[in-house]
Formats: sequence, structure tokens, C-alpha cells
Amino acid sequence: MRDRDDLAVQVAHVKRFEAIIRDNAELIAMGEAEGDADIIKEAEKALFDAVKEARSAQVETLLSGEADANDCYIEIHAGAGGTESQDWASMLLRMYSRWAERRKFKVETMEIHDGEEAGIKSATIKVSGHNAYGWLKTESGVHRLVRISPYDSAARRHTSFSSAWVYPVVDDTIDIQISESDLKVDTYRSSGAGGQHVNTTDSAIRITHVPSGIVVACQAERSQHKNRATAMAMLKARLYEVELQKREEAVNAAAAAKTDIGWGHQIRSYVLQPYQMVKDLRTGAETSNTSAVLDGDLDDFMEASLAARVSGKADNIGDID
Repeated sequence: MRDRDDLAVQVAHVKRFEAIIRDNAELIAMGEAEGDADIIKEAEKALFDAVKEARSAQVETLLSGEADANDCYIEIHAGAGGTESQDWASMLLRMYSRWAERRKFKVETMEIHDGEEAGIKSATIKVSGHNAYGWLKTESGVHRLVRISPYDSAARRHTSFSSAWVYPVVDDTIDIQISESDLKVDTYRSSGAGGQHVNTTDSAIRITHVPSGIVVACQAERSQHKNRATAMAMLKARLYEVELQKREEAVNAAAAAKTDIGWGHQIRSYVLQPYQMVKDLRTGAETSNTSAVLDGDLDDFMEASLAARVSGKADNIGDID
């Protein structure tokens, strides 16, 4: 039924664009015949608006992967560099949260570990919405920040690295078998906001899947049992995502996510000093509007990455004005 609904929406888009083109072409012809510049101008504007809508609909056709329509988890980890990298990790967390809010997606914090002075050491959020994983799947990788550090009394320029790792939420129709003997389960006290109970009981859960080395954690609930159930769902999602990568012949992407969070592994650079530019190193897409990007304006970068992933090369779908 979900596939049927998706196809129905695509067919409706095509029919609507056909009607817009036909109606406005007739208006332009009528305006030229009558010498009415206002009618021509209005019809041309409607066509330009339709082009923008069609561009957005075109990107949606790229989200046809097996799990693209699913919700997803985003894990963020600070790289080496102490407070500076931890602050950058918190900026990335805010950036993705703001992007999700712009699209009316729901954001839930599954676990978070605060930095010693500022920022975060790591965090996991769940983004719920149609095609959430499809949009975010190309964001996995290392993100590099260059700026004048607010934590350096000498006001020197610093380079920091943090990583993002995106994997889909799996539903009950996907059967993933996990042996209990392959799991290492640790409990610990939650950190961050949540009240006295959250911070004084060992309700948080960390599960390590020994064969793969995958580690997931959850502290969203007060109940240890609920956190364990959620962590197991996250583990199944991680294992499923690895299988998807294999099916898409993208094992290299999964391997890259486990490399050092530092030089030579970044997918995108965010330069705030001495000039302002965000550039995706995979597609070449770039913009000087760094404040908008850090506030969640990521669609152009995602569109370019999706187009490149489908075609195997950069595509003009994601060109940034």
C-alpha cells in the first residue's frame, strides 16, 4: 500500500505539471495575440515556479532504495581535539535537528554524552518522517570545521573533525536474527537533562555486537528494559544498514565510517575563517552562505549527493546558486 501511495503521488505530480504547462502556454499565446504583457508575465512566473516544483519532485524519484522511506538514526561523534571538536559535534547535532524540523520531521534524542567543558562527545537521535533515511543516508562521513576557536585565548584558527553515521530504522517485516552470545551488554547512569531519577540509576544501556564491533546505546527512557528494547532495535537497524550497503555495492562507504575522524576522510568542509564556504568534497557542491547551512539548509548538498550516488557522478540536480 505504501508503494501504491508513492506511485499515486508521482503520477499526480506528472499530471499536474502537464496541466500547468498546457494552461500557461495557452495564456502566453493569448497574451501575445492580444498584446497583454501582464498575462505573459504572470504565465511565465507560473512556469518558473513549476520548474522549481518539478526539480524537487525529480529529487524524490532518487529516493527509491529499499529502506529510503524509513525513519533513521543519526549518530554523531566528536573527533580528536577536545573541547573544540566536541563543540563542533554539538553544532552538527543542531544542524541536523534544524534540517529535520524544517521538513516537519520528528526528532528524538536516544542518547547523549556531554563534553567536559562544552559541546558533546557523542549523541544519537532518531529522525521520523517519510523518506528520512533516503534524504540523510549520504550524510554519513567525517565533517571538517575551520574557524577561529572561541576557546583559544590567542584567537588562533583551528581545524576540527566530527563524524555522522546514518542508518535506517527497521520495521517488523524485516527479520534479523541476533544471537545473545554475540552481545556484550553494559549498564550505566544517564547523562544530561532528565531529572533526578535519570541521573542516579543505571538505566542507560550500551550493547556491543562482538562479531561486527557495532556499538549502540540508549538512555531515552527511565526504564532499563525499555532502553534495552530500543537499543536492540537500533542494533538491528545498524546490521540491516550494513547489509544494504553490501547490496548497493557500497561496502567502501561502511568502511570509511570506521576510519579515523580526521584528515583525509572528510566528506564536507565548513570554513568560517579566513573566508566563508561550505564545500562537499564528493560532488563539488558549495555555498558561501555558511550560517544557513549550519541552521539546517542542507537540501542542495543532499540532492547533489543523491544524484551522484544514483548516477555514479555529480549531477546538476544539486547545483547551488
